[in-house]
This record gives sequence, C-alpha cells and structure tokens, in this order.
Amino acid sequence: MKPNILFCIALLITISITGYAQKAQVKLANKEYENYAFIDAIKTYEKVAEKGYKSAEMFKKLGNSYYFNAQLDKAAKWYQALFEMNTSDVETEYYYRYAQCLRAIGQNDKADKILLEFTKKSGGDSRGTLYKKNTNYLEQIKKNSGRYTIEDAGINSIYSDYGTTLYNNRIVFTSARDTGGISQRKHKWTNQHFTNLYSASLDQISAEAKPTKFDKNVNSKFNESTPVFTKDLNTMYFTRNNFLDGKKGKNAEKITLLKIYKATKVNNTWTDIEALPFTSDNYNTAHPALSPDEKTLYFASDMPGTIGQSDLFKVTINIDGSLSTPENLGKNINTEGRETFPFVSQDNELYFSSDGHPGLGGLDVFVSTLNNDSAWGTVENVGSDINSPKDDFAYYIDTTSRKGFFTSNKDGGKGFDDIYKFLELKKIKCEHVLYGVVTDLSTSAGLANANIVLLDEQYNKIQTQQADAQGKYSFNVECDKIYFVRAQYPEFTTTEVKAETKKENEKTYVPIALESSKCKVAIGDDLGKCFNIKMIYFDLDKSTIKQAAAFDLEKILDVLEQNPTMKLDIRSHTDSRQTFKYNEALSDRRAKATIDWLISKGISPIRLTGKGYGETQLVNNCADGVSCSEEEHQLNRRSEFIITAL
Repeated sequence: MKPNILFCIALLITISITGYAQKAQVKLANKEYENYAFIDAIKTYEKVAEKGYKSAEMFKKLGNSYYFNAQLDKAAKWYQALFEMNTSDVETEYYYRYAQCLRAIGQNDKADKILLEFTKKSGGDSRGTLYKKNTNYLEQIKKNSGRYTIEDAGINSIYSDYGTTLYNNRIVFTSARDTGGISQRKHKWTNQHFTNLYSASLDQISAEAKPTKFDKNVNSKFNESTPVFTKDLNTMYFTRNNFLDGKKGKNAEKITLLKIYKATKVNNTWTDIEALPFTSDNYNTAHPALSPDEKTLYFASDMPGTIGQSDLFKVTINIDGSLSTPENLGKNINTEGRETFPFVSQDNELYFSSDGHPGLGGLDVFVSTLNNDSAWGTVENVGSDINSPKDDFAYYIDTTSRKGFFTSNKDGGKGFDDIYKFLELKKIKCEHVLYGVVTDLSTSAGLANANIVLLDEQYNKIQTQQADAQGKYSFNVECDKIYFVRAQYPEFTTTEVKAETKKENEKTYVPIALESSKCKVAIGDDLGKCFNIKMIYFDLDKSTIKQAAAFDLEKILDVLEQNPTMKLDIRSHTDSRQTFKYNEALSDRRAKATIDWLISKGISPIRLTGKGYGETQLVNNCADGVSCSEEEHQLNRRSEFIITAL
C-alpha cells in the first residue's frame, strides 16, 4: 500500500505486585490458644537483623516478603543488605528484583548498574533493558510460518480492495472500485474512486463473485471502510472521513481526517448514523473492532497520548450504550511506529498490523492474547505465509472453522491491495499445561485455595488463580518458554518456582511446598526447630559462644521476650568421639553457657533449666567403635530448646 493511499482511503493515515499475597495480619507471638503458641518467624528475623546479625538467607526472605507484597521501598533495604554481604551465591533473579526496588525509590543510576550486572550474569537476559530483545526475530518468524493455505479471495478488482468482516453470511469489505453511477468521483491523489463498502455472498467468493455496494445510507461521497457488526446484526461501527449530514469537518490545517461512526438498523434500514463521542476533527480514529463479549471497542488512532505514529486504543461500551474514555493498550502492543487494524478473535486473541514490531517489511500482522488479568501476552509475528516485505493487514479469522481473510499489496496481486482467504492448519501457539499442587512443607497436606500467580520470563504477571480444595492448580501456557509460578498462602512464606516448558504439546508437573512463617509449638516441642537451629556453635573444645551461635540465640531470646510465661529446658548433646566423661562435661558446660547468655540478656533464671547429655542420647547407631560418616556424627551433635511451660 502506497503512502498516499494510506491517507486517502482511510487505510492507515497516521493510524496506519498487592493481590492475594498481602501479608497476613500477624497475630501477637505471645498469643496462647489451646496450649499452643504461634510464632511469627519473619518478624523475629527482622528483629534479629535490626540488631546487626547478618545472614544471606535471612535477607533474601525479608526482601522477598516485601517484594511480593509490592512494598519495594522496604524490600530495597533488605536486598541492599544482601548485596553488601558480597556473597557469591546470590541468584540472578535477585539482581533484577533489587534493580526494580531501586527504581521505585528513585535510585535510577544504581539500578542501571545492577541491571548491567544482571544482564551479564543472566547471559543477556532482556529484562534489564526495554525492548532490547527479538534479536532472533527472523528465526521466530520462520518458526511461526508454514501454518496456512492461502489463495485469492475471488472478490478483487484492479483497484484497492481491503478489510473484511462477515455479516449475515456475506463478506463485507472496502473497495475503491466504482460500480457505476452518474458521478464517478475520484480522489486526485490516487486517481482511484473513493472507497465504499461492498459485500458478496460467502458462497460466491470461491467462484467469479460479483460484489455489490453494501448500503446506500452508509456509503457516502467520501471514504468508508472497515466495518464491524454486533452479533444481533443491528449495530455497526465503521470508518469514514469526517463527513456527516452533508457537512465535512476539518482540522486546523484544513485536512479532513477519519472518524469512527455508529449506525443502527431499524426496519432493515441502516440509520441514526453518528460519530462516536471520543472522535475529533483534530485527530484520526479508525478501524473499529469488538471484543467477543461486545463490551469493549478497539480502534486505531493518533490522538493525544499516542506512543508512536498511531496506536491501538480501547473504550468500554457501557450497558446504557455510553462509552468510557479511550485507553491506550500500552507499550507491550504499541511502539513508536504504526499499530493499526485491530481484530479480536473469539479466543481473545488480538491481531493487528504494525511496522514497529520486528517483521519482514512494511506492515506485518501480529498477534497477542488477552490474559485473565487483562494483561496482553507476548506479541508474535504470525509468519511469512501471511506477511511479506510489503504491507499485510486487516486480518480476520473465524476461530471455529480456522478460516479467514487478510489484505496485502504483495507482488502477484490483481490490484493495489488484494484480499486473500486462508485456512489456518495449525495454531501459532503450541499448547502446554503447567500443573501442580501447593502443599505444607511440614505436613505435605494440600493448601486449599492457595493463591497462584503465573509470570513470564521477564516477571510480568500473566495469570492469577486460586488452587482447588486439594491445593491443585493448572495453567494453559505456551511451549518452549520459561515461566515462574508463585504460590502464596496466609501465614506461609511466599515461594516462587521456575518452570521451563518443552517444545511438544504435553504437561509439566510443578509442585510447590510452602514453609510456614508461623511455628506452632506445644509443651515438649523443640523451639529450635522453628528456626532450623540444630546446634549452638562453640569454639573447639570450649564453651565460649561464637558469633554464629549468638545469631541463633537471638531468635530464641526474641521468642522468650514475646512469650513471658514460656520456660525452656536447654539440652546439649555430643557425638561419641572423645571419652564418655569428657563429652558429658563439655556438653554440660555448653548448656550452662547457653543459659548464662540468655540470662545476661534479661531472661529470668527461673524460666531456664539445662543439662549436658554428652553421648547418652544418640539419634543413630554411631556409638564408640562404630564407623560413621561425618554427616552421621553431625546428627548427634545437637542443641535442643525443649518447651516446659507456656
């Protein structure tokens, strides 16, 4: 399609994380209920961290607890602490999260540096830079090709024919042909007739079709194009030059632009033609398309707020017929170039043409899917069957028959623009299922109604759903992609799992086990298990508490302070190496040293008892004379904090 035609026949012109993951309200840790105490481990970690103790795992948990709840300023604090440790085992994703948090608090220069490190460590992952992807787009186009059979639609003339829709078993399209009349008006820029709407029987288009003008009340002496009809066939939206009731509107430069009009069928006659309220003399609106539920109208425009030369917008059609304020579809769809000719299939697939997304030249047809959370999915080129080095646009498909039409001015056509019909043999997206079950890590029980979030490789949210009563979930996704599945449940630590789908149509099982953020304890339980404290570390053969031990004891101290009636019996154990007497004495000194440390921090002595058991309570068979591995001996070297009163 030539540039002047783009303007004259209305083809293009210039158009051419709070969710369910909100942190559960934390119960006071000293609450007593049926002889149980509930301990908020995250809260304790934060208190311990505030005292200056450092742990990479702790900082990750603290950062994530805020990041997943969209409290990025607080997450930044703990991610910063994580990175200041200069540890080598920080996963790549934390660089991305940290950079996002830095942006949220206005530290853009530092965020850029972190993103640079992210890009290096992730092997060129595109998340760090906007639109810096699709370097292999020709390979992707090739992958999406070979899915159609295509032939001439049988309705073309030597003039421009484009844009198709269906109406009452007829194809309705735009044409610059002139089928007679006293006055044969031609546009001086193109030497073609102004475009009108034409129609032909679907039964005839495979033979020698003879299209006729659609309706004299709709067609005017200027350009009409790209209609769309409601399912009851009583309302149509279409594009026309700014002309109504014999009056032609112009902008400040005296140019007549495009508007979208609405017509209503009354007694089998199209009447009550009116421009939609968001149209204007000062910008173009064109190429209307309806959502499957007919509650949303999509269109192309260069109105204020447009990102590029022309963008795709949408308005909500209210119950009373009024329309909302236009909303730009955003940067995932729109580019600095031209996005135009939207069409939405029954499967909520948005097909549109663009010269801004990577293509083969001119306008190419692209597709994106509207997800359950109203976000647009990945934009993909539909392939070289449809697209060419020329302009390819006005895509229409019936999702039941997989038959449809598109327009192109590619070589070999009959006229300036020609309409082609096609049969889609294979869908563009390989269908895959990610499924799994969300369980309690400690009990393996399914967590009913857990909140599940599906994210793409760039951490954009795709879908959100609740697990069923057994904790099961399932997502329909694309093949050969990387996803992240995030599970959230009250009083459990949010967990995210990477899932990589295969190229075949199949299923991938992704179970997710959540760790409780609250530890439920009773008399006789080991408080140390709440924080995975297996042993308190001392200097070799001594009872001097090391820094690592103090870090763990701070957790115990915090719980005791929150639960003033709680009492503990502190038990220290050794393995069987060294003599029986030596082990008994050493463990006893260490138990008492632990008690003394807690007393020095303000815990009453009457709340603490303790004893060293040496090697008398081995948890395995690693006694004297038995050959055991270091790991097996380690199981016997343990510290216990047994609750004796609540």
